[in-house]
Amino acid sequence: MSSLTYDLTLAGLSVGSAAALTGIGLIVTYRATGVLNFAHGAIAMVCAYALRQCVVEWGWPLWLGATVTLLVLAPGLGVVLEWFVFRPLSVLGSDPAQTLVASIGVFVLLVGGAALLWGQGARDDAPELVPDEPWGQLAVVLVLAAGVAAVVRWTRFGRELRAVVDDRRLAVLGGIDADRVAAAGWAFGSFTAGLTGVLLAPYVRLDPYGLPLLVMEVVAVAVAARMRSLPVAVVVALGIGVAQSQLTRLHPSGWGEPLLQAATTNLFVVALLVAALVLPGVGARDALPRTATARVPTPPGVWIVAGVLFLLPLGLAGRDLHTSVQVPALAVILLSLVVVTGRGGQISLGQAAYAGLGALFMALLAAGRFPGLPALPELAALAVAVVLVAPLGLLTGWPAIGRRGLALALATFAIGVGVSRFVFAQPYATAGLSLGRPAGFDGDRAYYVLELVLLAVALLATHALRRGRTGRALAAMRDHEAGAQAAGVRVPSLKLGAFVAGAALAALGGGMLGMGLRAFDAAAYDPVRGLLWFAAVVVLGADSTLGALAAAALLVGLDAGTRGGVAAALIGVLAILVGRFPGGPYEALRTVADRLRPRRTPALTPTGVRARGLLRPAEPREPRRAPVPVGATATGATAGGTPGTGGRPPASPVPRTPPTPSAPLLTARRLHARYGGFTALDGVDLDLSPGRITTVVGPNGAGKSTLFHCLAGTLRPARGTVRLGGRDITALPAHARTRLGIARTFQQLAVFPSLTVAENVRVGAEQGRVTDRGAVERTLRLLGLDGPVRALPAAGLPTGTLRRVELARVLAGGPRVLLLDEPAAGLDTAEVAALARVLKALAADGTALLVVEHDLDLVAGLADVVHVMNAGRIVASGPPGRVLDALGTGAGR
Repeated sequence: MSSLTYDLTLAGLSVGSAAALTGIGLIVTYRATGVLNFAHGAIAMVCAYALRQCVVEWGWPLWLGATVTLLVLAPGLGVVLEWFVFRPLSVLGSDPAQTLVASIGVFVLLVGGAALLWGQGARDDAPELVPDEPWGQLAVVLVLAAGVAAVVRWTRFGRELRAVVDDRRLAVLGGIDADRVAAAGWAFGSFTAGLTGVLLAPYVRLDPYGLPLLVMEVVAVAVAARMRSLPVAVVVALGIGVAQSQLTRLHPSGWGEPLLQAATTNLFVVALLVAALVLPGVGARDALPRTATARVPTPPGVWIVAGVLFLLPLGLAGRDLHTSVQVPALAVILLSLVVVTGRGGQISLGQAAYAGLGALFMALLAAGRFPGLPALPELAALAVAVVLVAPLGLLTGWPAIGRRGLALALATFAIGVGVSRFVFAQPYATAGLSLGRPAGFDGDRAYYVLELVLLAVALLATHALRRGRTGRALAAMRDHEAGAQAAGVRVPSLKLGAFVAGAALAALGGGMLGMGLRAFDAAAYDPVRGLLWFAAVVVLGADSTLGALAAAALLVGLDAGTRGGVAAALIGVLAILVGRFPGGPYEALRTVADRLRPRRTPALTPTGVRARGLLRPAEPREPRRAPVPVGATATGATAGGTPGTGGRPPASPVPRTPPTPSAPLLTARRLHARYGGFTALDGVDLDLSPGRITTVVGPNGAGKSTLFHCLAGTLRPARGTVRLGGRDITALPAHARTRLGIARTFQQLAVFPSLTVAENVRVGAEQGRVTDRGAVERTLRLLGLDGPVRALPAAGLPTGTLRRVELARVLAGGPRVLLLDEPAAGLDTAEVAALARVLKALAADGTALLVVEHDLDLVAGLADVVHVMNAGRIVASGPPGRVLDALGTGAGR
């Protein structure tokens, strides 16, 4: 027994060493660049193939092939990727989502390129670099980990690396060459990836798809180490490797035997699920590259062309028609990504799992093997499979509530890998399954007609989810999640709904694909396919149903008409370029066409110039206007300072008589908040009364924004209570408080750029405290947005106009309490004066206002009471004249 334990331990150390190498490479790359390198496994695969090419095909000595592969190719590949792909993204200030898509693009490109160069078949003749015993591999891991730790701790480069990790921009200002640090990180990360690939290749089947996925499954060790600690990553990797090896000695019996056997051979997948779903997420910033402009409507003629192209296969026969059958099915699967990713803005790398479950459940239902249900006809089985799979979308929807960006990508990827390993790859679930076609649709041509009908249904469902109130809410969540919550959008339930709808569409497409192939093929739904589908939808226009149709035709057509891997390579190239064209190729082509279109400006002759000078009338001198009374904004001057039916707004706010204090509407008592070891709020009390304007001033870091977030619901205080009209709302989220009448604006503009001005305001009216059909038009008129600007997309509008758009969206919901965070930021004098008049009119109507503002002139002319904050406490309160004079500022300065 002791000998068996020892042998299993050695085997586990060997596997754990390879996993530790992957963890070290991922952590170093992430710490140097902030990129979670999804292409790590693909780089490992390419290096393994390269070593085999050098040694087996070209007859090089092993030491020479290893030297070229590990010391030239692997680090060189990393440097090229950093220089060509990721450095431009960092220079452009891209968000993590763009680097994620680019990283997946590199993965897809390398996988497709390997399939083109070396074929898709598995190889079992990879050269053995290190003997099949763990001590050599373990020594390599320990030496690398110790070397990296020593460099980071005791060298100048290590200090520079730590500085770049802490704050890249500040490090650059301090004279550190951040690009050199990033290039070194990529070179070392690619070296460890190559080393992992050449060590694993002799003991696993070397193929373009299997090895990259095997390497990426062990990303759990890096996530468990919080993408920072090398010792933790090494210990976790070795521990999981030994545990997985020791578990193979268990031989249970009964119904749990196949499940336990699957777990013992896929313990790294279990660890990936736990690390991605249970541990705190990493890289939790925005989800996807945001749409810069409103979606350009597709001309009707394009849909006519698309319809004709999809009808053309009806004239084909034989193998061509059999291949075309896959296109509508794949298009339905990709439409699920349009809903989840394009409209909802959520990363979903596990849609292949839901497509596979749809095909599997349909096959089981049609065969009468689904527990508790009789055998069903194929169409009925397909419908029931969709109904059964749709709720499983909660598997990815639930993590999406608390995770974004890289954390959500890891969670959805882990679920996809888990379903593939524990369901699709297990004989107990898939053995002996076949898929038939519905009666009357057995032939390829008849079945293709049925697919077109189902595709039309899916297109209508997708269109319904992208229009109306739900569509606007989804777009708001995608464009600015915090802004959507502040507008009253129920973001958690909306995310769950998007993932459930996406799972249903993926299941429908998966069942259609299975019927088209007449078999359940687990390889058609593996996680690598999911990455390819995600990349294809993103680069061809994530919010475009036409893009999904084009992607399906492209993926099926290229791989059927050429050598396998062409489609993946093409999609990979487009994904790498996503940082330069975030709107997809359609947006890029439109931009290029606009730049190339000649613009001819008519030129006047000298005689015409003289005539224009003689005929041009003198500029009229603007007469002096009397001050506009409070409340005249809607009928006198517009809020933006442009002439309405009245005159131009005055340059200074209009004074008003302070209202009589009334019972507080919103109260905060003994609020405490901490960030790590820093106390942001230390026992703050605050009252907001109807009809009064309360302002909070103080230096940066005083706690103003934290107080604001506690009142708005975006941050829950550690202690203390927030009450609205006597009701304790301390635990309520932001969207629930909005529906009770607490609305807010943001210091950094929170508008929805892909929606028009009117649609932005309509979101607030639809999701706010009251539902009033006339609220949108009244608010647009009040803030001077009822002209042609109402139909323009919010993206690209001036800051002053966007401030009015945000305020209009807030007011359209009928709030009782209005929280304004730096509302005058970016406004000119006329716009500030107009804003002051609007706020005074709102207070006169009984709204309770809280304004956090640095413009003390605005505070002096606007506030009824001023609170001064410092070090998390309110240190002074009172009328603006007395408080500001006490601060030594003067009310007029």
